[in-house]
Amino acid sequence: MIQNAMNPGIITRAAEPIGDPEFAELMARLGGFELAPILAVAVSGGADSMALALLAERWARTRGGRVTALTVDHRLRPASADEARTVTAWLGARGIGHETLVWAGPHPAGDIQAAAREARYALLGDWCRTQGVLHLLTAHHQDDQAETLLLRLARGSGLTGLAGMAAIVETAHWRLVRPLLDVPAPRLRASLAAQDQDWIEDPSNRDPRFARARLRREHAALAAAGLTAQRLAEACRHLARARAAIEEYAARLLVEAVTPHEAGWAVIDPEPFRRAASEIRLRALASLIAAIGAEPYTPRFERLERLAEAIFGEVAGGGRTLGGCRILRRRGRLLVHREPAATAPPVLLPECGELVWDRRFSVVNRGAPGIEIGLLGGDGVAALHAIAPRAVDPHLPKAVLPSLPALRQDGRLVSIPHLGWHEAGVSIDIEVRWRPARPVCGRGFTVA
Repeated sequence: MIQNAMNPGIITRAAEPIGDPEFAELMARLGGFELAPILAVAVSGGADSMALALLAERWARTRGGRVTALTVDHRLRPASADEARTVTAWLGARGIGHETLVWAGPHPAGDIQAAAREARYALLGDWCRTQGVLHLLTAHHQDDQAETLLLRLARGSGLTGLAGMAAIVETAHWRLVRPLLDVPAPRLRASLAAQDQDWIEDPSNRDPRFARARLRREHAALAAAGLTAQRLAEACRHLARARAAIEEYAARLLVEAVTPHEAGWAVIDPEPFRRAASEIRLRALASLIAAIGAEPYTPRFERLERLAEAIFGEVAGGGRTLGGCRILRRRGRLLVHREPAATAPPVLLPECGELVWDRRFSVVNRGAPGIEIGLLGGDGVAALHAIAPRAVDPHLPKAVLPSLPALRQDGRLVSIPHLGWHEAGVSIDIEVRWRPARPVCGRGFTVA
């Protein structure tokens, strides 16, 4: 449904538009932009994202940069394609480039919002990666942050969840930027009204099947009890500062105690972990497992705690698995590598292009036809020993070898990039780099 920006029932009298100087200040807090910033802005057509697109476009243009608005058509409602075309027309009239990205499916029967969110960020992220755009802006605002806190409280989240959404989230190829987390939603609608810009109301925002929609119906009651969006967002900020401090200490522990390998495995010196406070130890271990295991989320606290007790205890024992990783004791150290059974299946590489395999490796093919990347596996190890027994580094842990990425052509092993081995007579120009979706030591939680 298209909403008229001048409808006085939508804008409260207290809401003031966001001016360009104020938006510039919000962006300055986040930093890290080029001299001529190139931005992507996720635009659903709703009031929040439309306001962000207009603000970001003016901010970038005055600095010699540009904005591309991206709309994801989830194909979940009959009107979605028409709405995307409407957004194209609106933004085009203001000189803002726009592209529609389509989620072709398959669409799951249950938990559709979670699946749609994952698909949305995958499409947006792939566009940024292929276009070389470093910054993806989203319009999450103060009310969204407050709702996130309440929903996570209801799920029993710990400090990580209760800190809310970060102002910046870095990935291997781009970063997600949320400049509006301190801005109340009515001010975004006021900004559109000031520019006579319409927007689209998504009916799912009022659909009682969804938790956020149900929560929005309780806003007045929550505010009457003192739980205003502003008060809840302030609580998020306090918790975020605590999370950021803990993550900084966890990063220091990782730097001291962990030696990562470019092939996507790592060795832990357990002594610094044993000396560290429990919360720091668990955070550091969770970050390492998420990076090597390529899972979108860190392991649940209870399972992580059991693992830490097992691997950092003095009692000897066999290996453990968690979060797509295997953890083994080796020569007084702990070896962490990708669990073969959890690894993504092989995929055929584009003859000229780039893809991400197993959420961990960036693979660039510069012209080799018919090449497939996949796990080396036990059969690959046996083939390698038969073809080139000296290719295996004697210092490489035997347990790691099957988990390495390997290149095959017509089912034949032709290269193991991280061993520097290529089949004799085969010339391929393929680069395989470990670029996990969650880095071992990232920027940390950002409090703007």
